Amino acid sequence: MPARNAVLYLFGAAFLAVQAVPAAAQDAQVPPSKEEVELTPEEIAERESRKACKVAICDAFHNRKPGNDISCHVVKSWRKEHLQKIVSKAKVSWPWGRVRCSTDIKLRRETLIKAMTEPKHEAVLDTHKVTCEVEREEGNAELKFAFAPKVLFENGKAVKASLNWGEIDGPTVVKGALWTATATDNTFNVLDGMVVEDINNFISNKCMEVKDEWQNK
Repeated sequence: MPARNAVLYLFGAAFLAVQAVPAAAQDAQVPPSKEEVELTPEEIAERESRKACKVAICDAFHNRKPGNDISCHVVKSWRKEHLQKIVSKAKVSWPWGRVRCSTDIKLRRETLIKAMTEPKHEAVLDTHKVTCEVEREEGNAELKFAFAPKVLFENGKAVKASLNWGEIDGPTVVKGALWTATATDNTFNVLDGMVVEDINNFISNKCMEVKDEWQNK
């Protein structure tokens, strides 16, 4: 479904969610300013490349039929303005530029179906590893991190989430900034509300954008 999405769920809230579960789809966004409304050609291409994954996840959530587990490779770029709004929740700043992340999403279909059909279900996702390129004036840097989200669903809605950040690998200065943000989130779960909001928005609104694709599967 860290958001907002992995770097939300960079800092997901992105993800998958991941951008965690739908953080995986990486389509929830911080509300754009007027200057950010128009997507770049690269952002449009990334969005289209994620569409099949989005459809597969929405199919599981809404059709709730047995089938193959979901596995897809997703790429998502995050503008500096988006990242600053996200990491500010953990009381840190984002001093660099755009970040472009990629990850292999693996979701068990049974987990997504139970999340929507059982009165109460905790979705425990596998550890997801994310690789990002961080734009910096002194030269771009590669950043790698891992997280293992847990999302509690009640009556088909996410009510609680934790991203459970793991190891971070990258240049010391970048790694240090992210370590502060992820350690804060692991301790105080400051991104919980953002992740929960993004997951529910994905299920109720984002899936409707591709309803024609999953409705008759």
